[in-house]
Amino acid sequence: MKKIRLGRTGLMVTRTAFGALPVQRRTKEDGARLLRAAYEGGINYFDTANAYTDSEEKIGMALSDVREDIVISTKSGGSDRETVARHIEMSLNRMRTDYIDIFQFHNPAKLPDPQDPDGPYAAALEAKKKGYIRHIGITNHRLGVAWEAIRSGNFETLQFPFSYISGEKELELVRACREADMGFIAMKGLAGGLITNVTLCRAFMNQFDNVVPIWGIQFEHELKEWLEAEAAEPTMTPELERELESEREALGGTFCRGCGYCLPCPANIEIYTMARLDMLLTRSPYRPYLTEEFHRKAMRMADCLHCNSCKGRCPYELDTPKLIEHNLEFYNKFYAEHKDEI
Repeated sequence: MKKIRLGRTGLMVTRTAFGALPVQRRTKEDGARLLRAAYEGGINYFDTANAYTDSEEKIGMALSDVREDIVISTKSGGSDRETVARHIEMSLNRMRTDYIDIFQFHNPAKLPDPQDPDGPYAAALEAKKKGYIRHIGITNHRLGVAWEAIRSGNFETLQFPFSYISGEKELELVRACREADMGFIAMKGLAGGLITNVTLCRAFMNQFDNVVPIWGIQFEHELKEWLEAEAAEPTMTPELERELESEREALGGTFCRGCGYCLPCPANIEIYTMARLDMLLTRSPYRPYLTEEFHRKAMRMADCLHCNSCKGRCPYELDTPKLIEHNLEFYNKFYAEHKDEI
């Protein structure tokens, strides 16, 4: 499998990387088996986080015996030195490893300050000095923070949402990372599940020699699909270009990416699902959304308090209460038309 140099880390990682958030939804045995299958299929880069419940444990179960052959990145959302230091040691123990290739600050609202002796960056520097981590990166959903990270020179990698429906602002980030020799790790390559064309996804990403997409993989058939797409090495064709433009026209700009940073909701609305429910119902198999359990969950949209707390937390500055209002109306009509299928 072809590899990409991940910026000035010098790490050579496979162009198809494994996003290990979804494996937390599998049993330990099944999750470990899936991770091992990914390794045996040629993938050498695995991305996880301290917050992904038992994801790190499954990586340890599956891959500790081939540790020297793989690259692991993990994350901590800790906001102080003590918490981050504790998270790093937890990650090492869970993954049964002596070192973490890339330690990332997990979506901080503001850039960690290397000069703060009690801040999270101090913990990363101490861990690097001890050999616990080898490179320091950052993940984010906020353009402003991402730009600050690039300009600071304090981070070797940036993980940011990037897909074929991304706009010029995201493309500018990719170019800036290339100029700064900073590894660009693309998350949300499927736009939170709204994108389904694997060939187009892979062809789009193949245009960038400094972008490493991490695909969230939960099932064996998904792994198979990504491995086949990588082997095919698709390139952009006029037909794919036309489909790309059609997708951008349908989704560009105002859709919810499903990141979940809008939560918690005082009305207990699952905003990251409900704010894009119209797209989920029309762009993916809709039967899972017609169960009685989901119907009860969807009806919570009527309880929206319009407090705007979710709107204030959205890194994409979406009017989430307005999206909830729209999707409640859309869902009621859709449910009325399809309830006989329950």
